[in-house]
Amino acid sequence: MATIYIDNKPYDVAAGKNLLEACLTLGLDVPYFCYHPAMGSIGACRQCAVKVYRDENDTKGKLFMSCMEQVRDGMRVSVADMEAKEFRAHVIGWLMTNHPHDCAVCDEGGSCHLQDMTVMTGHNYRQYSFEKRTYRNQYLGPFLNHEMNRCIQCYRCVRYYKDYAGGKDLDVFAAHNHLYFGRHEDGVLESEFSGNLAEVCPTGVFTDKTLKQHYTRKWDLTTAPSVCHHCSLGCNTIAGERYGTLRNITNRYNGEVNGYFLCDRGRFGYEHVNSLSRIRKPLVRSQLPEATDKYLALKAAASAVSAGRVIGIGSPRASLESNYVLKTLVGEDNFHHGVSDMEHDLVDLALRILKEGATPTPSLREVEKADAVFILGEDLTNTAPMLALAVRQAVRQKPLLEQVSEANIPVWQDAAVRELVQTERGPLFSATFTETKLDDLATKTYFASPEAIARLGYAVAHNICLDCPPVEGLKKEEKKLAGQIADALLAAKNPLIISGTHSGNERVLKAAANIADALCAREKAAGILLTVPECNSMGLAMLGGHKLESALEAVLNGYADTVIILENDLYRRAGEATVDSFFKACKQVIVLDHLHNRTTETAGILLPAGPFAESDGTLINNEGRAQRFYQVYPTAEDIQESWRWLSELGTIAAHDEISHWHGYDDILRAIVIELPAFRGIEAVTPTSEFRIAGQKIPRASHRFSGRTSMLANINVSEPKPPEDPDSPLSYTMEGYRGQPPSSMIPFFWAPGWNSVQATNKYQQEVGGHLKGGDPGVRLISPAGTGEFSTAVPQNFLPLEDHLFMLPLYHTFGSEELSMYSLPIMELAPEPYVALNAADAMRLKLEDGQPLHFTIAGQTYDLPVKTSPNIPSGTAGLPIGLPSVPFAELPAWAILNRNLKWKKQPQTTF
Repeated sequence: MATIYIDNKPYDVAAGKNLLEACLTLGLDVPYFCYHPAMGSIGACRQCAVKVYRDENDTKGKLFMSCMEQVRDGMRVSVADMEAKEFRAHVIGWLMTNHPHDCAVCDEGGSCHLQDMTVMTGHNYRQYSFEKRTYRNQYLGPFLNHEMNRCIQCYRCVRYYKDYAGGKDLDVFAAHNHLYFGRHEDGVLESEFSGNLAEVCPTGVFTDKTLKQHYTRKWDLTTAPSVCHHCSLGCNTIAGERYGTLRNITNRYNGEVNGYFLCDRGRFGYEHVNSLSRIRKPLVRSQLPEATDKYLALKAAASAVSAGRVIGIGSPRASLESNYVLKTLVGEDNFHHGVSDMEHDLVDLALRILKEGATPTPSLREVEKADAVFILGEDLTNTAPMLALAVRQAVRQKPLLEQVSEANIPVWQDAAVRELVQTERGPLFSATFTETKLDDLATKTYFASPEAIARLGYAVAHNICLDCPPVEGLKKEEKKLAGQIADALLAAKNPLIISGTHSGNERVLKAAANIADALCAREKAAGILLTVPECNSMGLAMLGGHKLESALEAVLNGYADTVIILENDLYRRAGEATVDSFFKACKQVIVLDHLHNRTTETAGILLPAGPFAESDGTLINNEGRAQRFYQVYPTAEDIQESWRWLSELGTIAAHDEISHWHGYDDILRAIVIELPAFRGIEAVTPTSEFRIAGQKIPRASHRFSGRTSMLANINVSEPKPPEDPDSPLSYTMEGYRGQPPSSMIPFFWAPGWNSVQATNKYQQEVGGHLKGGDPGVRLISPAGTGEFSTAVPQNFLPLEDHLFMLPLYHTFGSEELSMYSLPIMELAPEPYVALNAADAMRLKLEDGQPLHFTIAGQTYDLPVKTSPNIPSGTAGLPIGLPSVPFAELPAWAILNRNLKWKKQPQTTF
């Protein structure tokens, strides 16, 4: 710690920080623009000027940019010095010279960092009265609007997009006060993290285009803390609503998970909540065309449950509470995971590795600190985008630890650090079956079949620890690569192994576990991180249940005749013919979901479930972190959480275990009592009885236009505020005005800080953890009881007239819910099959020509897209695209017999 004096008052601050960070951490209001906690300082805007004195006898001092000055013990500073204040006011005046007077129509108005800093510096009137500089704006795709005339040349956008996120198609052009931040020509921004520009930009240059379609001033949004449902990482979000419509998703800072950023799928994939395909009324088909209300639908469902032999099918996109209530309703022996059998086994294996292995799982923040990374079988940008962003920061760690620390340059001094490091990177090795966006950062890439990737992983583990099984028959290049990877991991201080379920191969997961545990055996502080398919895949695996295949067999063989399906489209989980036969054999099908799909079309009874914005619940992310999402706004009586539908159904059916539940807290307590694996989950958030000074936490800021405006689209008279019995949040602006517990922050706001930059007021120190700790509770810790896997696979051999079909994932297109958002749909690829370029030549196929093949009786006819890296003898099929039928991959595809085929080697370096 260092003691510094600010305006003659002593403060203890962390040594090594820059002065701006120290001031902000202390709660002092120092204006800034170019600085960002995640990206460091470059001293471009000059807005954070303060007076620094030599010692207590110095009365004159000098102006310094606080973001570029390192804290030192005994430092004397003045923020309130008149010369410093006047300088800061002049800087704002210069920045505002060409800025338009358009706050009233700007999307950032009222939540604009430039507005906040203008007020903070006391700048009131512009002295410049001549013609303003103007620019032509660009089309940047479906996510962002571009308004360059509002730019203040802070460089944040290109520093984030190029330096932090690795984007290549947005840059700064021209010089001096004619700078232009954009693309070299109009076009869609290529980065999967481009939406963060809307929050990184301190003005209205880059704004959320999806919000513009149903624009609402941010102070008139009702907001609640939520969790992203579009992958397994569990990024924290804030969901904003107005007049019953979800208007936008913004980042909710979590120092251990997503920090300041979100991927574009998480930020813009929310429109399924507003979709015309929403289910808004219960349906009992036997009573059509008569309308059905909630109570008649529940009564019909209870009669079907009482009269039938019932099984339940859960869902990895439904909350833990909903899956638990369904399991309780149908009984443990009758509860089935609603995922493909291969996915069921792989997620169970991932859970076992995390629980029984010796290696801990790092958070995303800890991933950024890894100084050597080995990725096995995962295209992270498409399966877990924010993990890919964290890996981009991890490759900087080795040069930061070595070159930068030796040069005695603080890591926050970004321009100097990047000038010194240049293109130096730490070791990153990637073993996948097709190219990825991280390949340009990789020390070495290895393109091969999943079996070959697993063999390489086993070889690396053996090189690290001889107790791991050796691998026979490796090529010379593979042996050399295995040794290179092992040496890099052993030389690192914080090595990290990343794998997951998306390769569809359990040997890849076991190989990753062997490497991680081998490093631990060598007393290395290693970490292992495994991705899983969906937002609650890990929670479903921890809950326990049977395979989907056994559910299908139970009905087809007459052991059951009634099925309750929870938020799941079974046509995405099994073959079409199999699911058709299953539904045909069912006496009664009860479905709870919020979107119409092929499964809901088969339902005899359909109950409208609330999506994440209209529900309360808990998700368990891939690292075993339990996190709560809150209902953003009250819904119509006939739409409610799945767990509420099921608990009311159990009450009507006189189910003893369910009848005494009266709300969310009761269900949570039942989970903790019955299932020891979830102990600690009750501490994720306070109970619904929690109050501060006798008050609830308001979902709307006190700047809200008033309670009478909340339903102004229906009636302007003041309605009675709706009650929320399941949380300590109110649906109005009335409630406690101080800072709530970190897990319940509905918005970031502080006096004078109306933009998202107010986050600094909620942190223990700027860029660090939230006050009170970051949200979430870790439920999994390694026991160290597992053993090394000895199941080394045989090498892959192509088959004549066959292709080994591998799963390919896309950030935009593979995930089910986000595809209901038009901007996401616009960027999703057309159906295709990826084929090795040499194989395509032998089959006399060119790009765009159709390839005819069959997988498990399902016929496919898809255009070819050639790839130089996908291994010969294999092909890639995109997962989840609406017009591509389900296939459990990897699997052998039978080619049209008219195509000639010859065996070829499969590995590419």
